[in-house]
Amino acid sequence: MAKADGGFLRWVELDEDGADLTAYPFALPVVAGLRKAGRLELDPKVTFLVGDNGTGKSTLIEAIAVAAGFNPEGGSQNFAFATRASESVLGRHLTLVRGLRKPRTGFFLRAESFYNVATEIERLQAQGSYGGHSPHERSHGESFLDLVTHRFGPQGLYLLDEPEAALSVYGCLAVIARIQELTAQGSQFVIATHSPILLAVPRARILQFDGAGAITPVGFDEAEPVALTRSFLAEPRLYLHHLLSGPDPDSRRDVG
Repeated sequence: MAKADGGFLRWVELDEDGADLTAYPFALPVVAGLRKAGRLELDPKVTFLVGDNGTGKSTLIEAIAVAAGFNPEGGSQNFAFATRASESVLGRHLTLVRGLRKPRTGFFLRAESFYNVATEIERLQAQGSYGGHSPHERSHGESFLDLVTHRFGPQGLYLLDEPEAALSVYGCLAVIARIQELTAQGSQFVIATHSPILLAVPRARILQFDGAGAITPVGFDEAEPVALTRSFLAEPRLYLHHLLSGPDPDSRRDVG
């Protein structure tokens, strides 16, 4: 259960009215899991969504952002640009149960469309809020860190979709430190990630989705990105042997 004082978002519910449950996005495992669970509890500070490609965690983050009033392509609630509508209809079928507090600020970060957000920042001449540089004049990772360092602030709601896509290991560690700083100042994060490093945020809630639609709260050590990465690093040659071994060329016979 969410804590009584809660965060800005306490939980997410699915409204199935008018939805075709056999079609995208309602056939995604994560939506099926949400339907079975009744609601998705969010930690008042940090919630991670993890799962393999295709489970739908990025679609869910996008839908939560849309339901919360953010631009589907990313940015703050004041960003109203659109380049190509690609968002699902899931956001129209989510009910966000909110806490007593309202965020002072917020941001929706999508790794795949951050170029479009950077272009809008330039158009608005808003570089001063992002470290004084145009994101297009910085590397992808530098612009992400500028965003987290300079644009994110206290009492904010931050929805992040795979922020590690542009970050080095050091960059991920810097983001962890910033998340800790901002949650101590009343901010809330919901993050879809594959990064075993980001998952190390202390006391974060980790929700793991599988292909069958199950939603399971797990600890850091049990989270799939952590367990698989550890296993691979312990014996990379064993993994590579199974991945790369093919038929023995000497066993092939000419039949022509």
